[in-house]
Amino acid sequence: MERLELWNHLYYLASDMKFPWLVGGDFNVILHEDEKIGGLPVHPPEYEDFAFCVNSCGLFEKGYKGSPFTWWNGRSNATCIFKRLDRILVNFPFQDMLPTIEVEHLIRTGSDHASLLMTCGEQTTNFVKPFRFLNFWTKHATFMDVVRQNWKADFIGIHF
Repeated sequence: MERLELWNHLYYLASDMKFPWLVGGDFNVILHEDEKIGGLPVHPPEYEDFAFCVNSCGLFEKGYKGSPFTWWNGRSNATCIFKRLDRILVNFPFQDMLPTIEVEHLIRTGSDHASLLMTCGEQTTNFVKPFRFLNFWTKHATFMDVVRQNWKADFIGIHF
């Protein structure tokens, strides 16, 4: 019921919205069936109200870079669940005002949700920085311990 109230509030705001508008955050619901992996099957009523709200409000996504999922239940194997719960939505006046907007799903750190990074302006030309290793680190007392710990650590990365 609380989600339906939120969708109604968003629709109420959108009904009078003529200005650039951005809505973003953890909506705690997927928008499409393919935005979930694992767990129980998704039932359309779980996301149809949200999809209707987004469409009725004239909001849309510009796409994103990074992992397709922004939430993970922290489990592995058969009990692992990934969902895309976090997103940034804009309206057409916002799109016209900032046509180069980009959204990136960052790596989850310290949370079960990935942070979203939105860039709105022209980016400077990216260049590859050369890898540099400073030999003095090898002389530090804990250097080998740090290497061993990180060599054994499990990391979940994203593919571009």
